[in-house]
Amino acid sequence: MEPEAGPVLYQKLQVWEPSLESEEEEEEISEQLIPDASRPHDSSGNKAGHLPGPWAQLVAALLLLAVSFSLAVRQLCSSGASPGALGSGAPPASGHSHRPGMYHHGAIISPAAECSRLGRELFVAGGNVVDAGVGAALCLAVVHPHATGLGAMYWGLFHNSSSGSSTALTSGPAQTLAPGLGLPAALPALHMLHAHFGRLPWPHLLVGPISLAQKGFLVDTSLASALAAQDTKGLCPLLCHANGTPLGPGTRVTNTKLAAVLHKASLAPTPDLSGDALLSLLAEDLGLEGPSAGPRPTLEPALQLPVPQGILFTTPRPSAGPELLELLEASLQSAGPSPAPCPALLQAAAAPRSSVLATVDSGGSVLLLTSSLNSSFGSGHLSPSTGILLSNLVAESAAGTWACPLIFRGISDDTEVNVLGLVASGTPAAATVMTHALLSHLARPQTPDQQGPTESPRACGQGTLLQVAAHTEHAHVSSVPSGCCPFQGF
Repeated sequence: MEPEAGPVLYQKLQVWEPSLESEEEEEEISEQLIPDASRPHDSSGNKAGHLPGPWAQLVAALLLLAVSFSLAVRQLCSSGASPGALGSGAPPASGHSHRPGMYHHGAIISPAAECSRLGRELFVAGGNVVDAGVGAALCLAVVHPHATGLGAMYWGLFHNSSSGSSTALTSGPAQTLAPGLGLPAALPALHMLHAHFGRLPWPHLLVGPISLAQKGFLVDTSLASALAAQDTKGLCPLLCHANGTPLGPGTRVTNTKLAAVLHKASLAPTPDLSGDALLSLLAEDLGLEGPSAGPRPTLEPALQLPVPQGILFTTPRPSAGPELLELLEASLQSAGPSPAPCPALLQAAAAPRSSVLATVDSGGSVLLLTSSLNSSFGSGHLSPSTGILLSNLVAESAAGTWACPLIFRGISDDTEVNVLGLVASGTPAAATVMTHALLSHLARPQTPDQQGPTESPRACGQGTLLQVAAHTEHAHVSSVPSGCCPFQGF
């Protein structure tokens, strides 16, 4: 007679988890689940409620595997990576979370979602704020021909966190290519900025813009609105249907001529050659004897204004930078920072059409870029050989009255960065708007939760204001009106 099978005994599984050993959930997981293989039990009996020996061992192994997997997942959730590292918006179990527009490493904000995405990709590829900003500017030259382009004039302001210095980019004074047509300055200016401060190879920055021009991009709301308000004469066939009506949102546009120009520019070893190759093509289009002497962009130290809270940097003449510093100095000397409402804007003045973007990294490096064709679609003249809309910024134009990017570097200790960048577009009183924005920033307590403009979308009238900041080892981006400009970061 076979001996009666003994009971199957269970022993407590001992697991050491330093992050969970004090939690009650640990006790629930480590209940008596695993059969004790060292104790004798029936390996052949088949009484009700008992499994054959081999099956009991298999069940035990599966239970052990399940419990181990559960504990591993629990441990990963409790000490996992930050959401920014993986591109996830969900906070980890530690409770660490970010508000929209706050990132661990770097961020970019621009008027077009496609260009903000491209800027982020350049960041992720190992680029710096200059790579991301210049790449996004070249992207905007393709997808927003109503506001900017290779025919535009550029102003820029770059703050280098390593040296603590700020550098201004100027396109030089506006020059006339032909009657009513401005001389293009974008390519040599952007190439020069990248040559001095960029990290990635110059051709890498043009891969995305070339692809958009060659394969096509979708007309967004901003471009569609500008087309609807514009006489399409001179813009066809690039931006029109076959019957001459302007393209609407979601329509795909290709500009193969512009793609060819960008491809040639990607191969140019110097900034001057980038511009000269374009001028030769434009001279043929316009029947000129030869290319005009191109405007030579310059990089020079930014204007500075020391204030009790830190140092202000902006662009020199002929931009509106000096006017901005005069307004700020007078305001700070008279009453100090004040959160008073925005002064009334000069409603009668015509607002030039311009485009802005901003990039920042958590270390405090900032690039602000502003460009203009002077009016919507510039001169309205589309160069057939290049696919470029030329500006109407000519020699007598007040070329820089719309440009006054501003960077504020606050006083801080060696372990904390406090840098703010502001750039405005679409307003005839940019210096006034910027003055109000900075004074409002200085007037309120500077805590991590209060980075970003506090104005309502109507507080400063027309236009767009972009703000970027580096604070508490994070990069911050925001805009007024809120949500007007897509941002990306990582």
